[in-house]
Amino acid sequence: MNYLDVFIPILAAVLLGGVIGMERQISGHFAGLRTHMLVSLASAMFVLACQESTAQATFDLTRVVQGIAAGVGFIGAGTILKANQEHAVHGLTSASTIWLSAAIGTACGLEQYPLAITSVVMTIVVLVILRPAENYFGKKTKQKRKSTP
Repeated sequence: MNYLDVFIPILAAVLLGGVIGMERQISGHFAGLRTHMLVSLASAMFVLACQESTAQATFDLTRVVQGIAAGVGFIGAGTILKANQEHAVHGLTSASTIWLSAAIGTACGLEQYPLAITSVVMTIVVLVILRPAENYFGKKTKQKRKSTP
């Protein structure tokens, strides 16, 4: 594996994780730009390191992907706990985007760039374009709860 074989997937992971992180940063959430970039970078790095050392054994690569998916859940849980100071559940979307950044980094490490790019685009659609709909329907639900005895 030469330098370019490592640089391109790592760069793609950092940039794509950064797109999601920038949206979270602008929105003022706990996990922002650097967190998402680092999670995506680490995921790509784990995959690339495993590919290099186990070129013949693909089952080891699936174990790495499985470990990334499970392990990043702990970081996401931390964002939920950090946000849960008012005894209400907050931070689920941030936890989800952290988990998604790990998946995007994994896809970049596997050189599945169309999958990674499409996932980032869909993530931005969900986070930005659907936010007004969520706010509108969220207000309706809160009004119903208040009016129900």
